[in-house]
Amino acid sequence: MSDNLRGSLAMIISMAAFAVEDALLKFAMQTVPTSIVLMLFGVVGLCLFSGLSVRAREPVLHTAILSPPMLVRSVFELGGRLFFFLALAFSPLSSTTAILQSAPLVVTLGAVLFLGAHVGPRRWVAMGVGFIGVLLILRPTPASFEMASIFAVLATIGFSGRDLATSISPKTMSGNQLGTLGFIVLILAGFVLLPFQGLPSAPMEPLHLAIVAGTTIVGVVAYNTLTLAMRTGDISVVTPFRYSRMLFALVFAVFWFGERPDFLMLAGTILIVGSGLYTLIRSGGKIPSGTKA
Repeated sequence: MSDNLRGSLAMIISMAAFAVEDALLKFAMQTVPTSIVLMLFGVVGLCLFSGLSVRAREPVLHTAILSPPMLVRSVFELGGRLFFFLALAFSPLSSTTAILQSAPLVVTLGAVLFLGAHVGPRRWVAMGVGFIGVLLILRPTPASFEMASIFAVLATIGFSGRDLATSISPKTMSGNQLGTLGFIVLILAGFVLLPFQGLPSAPMEPLHLAIVAGTTIVGVVAYNTLTLAMRTGDISVVTPFRYSRMLFALVFAVFWFGERPDFLMLAGTILIVGSGLYTLIRSGGKIPSGTKA
């Protein structure tokens, strides 16, 4: 089996695991306050990634966590995680996942605005097409606009800012240390939301605790297989398989949550995925770094 094939399969497995994680989180938040799910998910993830760092005989917390790039990264991750969980709780899974697929376009735009990257006219057109796709899903008209959909847009901005900050973060930080920091931020996001939702009126059932714990394990598998995918084969070949997450999410949305995506939502998804694929292929799966396309 070639490296490209192994990397592509790892990417598909990772995206399937992320889709399972999203579906389980949405299911848990139907009965448990979002703030509690955030904190529990963060605590379990923090324990898992800290354990992986201990196993690798590296510090759990890197000394650079308070450096300017990492502080910026943490602020964007806080917003991204918080709004993503709110989107899962209050918006359809299908539209939330579709809007999040526009992240590569937002990253590209951010790289142009803040990192001095240069992109050619064809990629500007691709970004424009992708954002039209987002508008088709949002439907910003008084008759059909859903306010909760804004959570997915804000989550996309947060995650894109995190990715841009990660690109300039210290290279000495391992994936485990970044994961640990990410779950610490997730716990903080839960505390930010807690005053607005309060504590649950009754103790959590063992099933809900098991779901959150299982979701975290699935998330760790997804994160590690994503890392494996990005380190195996050509990035330009492997990265486009990120969009398989949308297919898995649609399956869960339709058969688990009973969602029925309409024509405009599907058309917007196609525009986002198509423009994102073009952008990723033209950039070799990387954040633009000064070369025109």
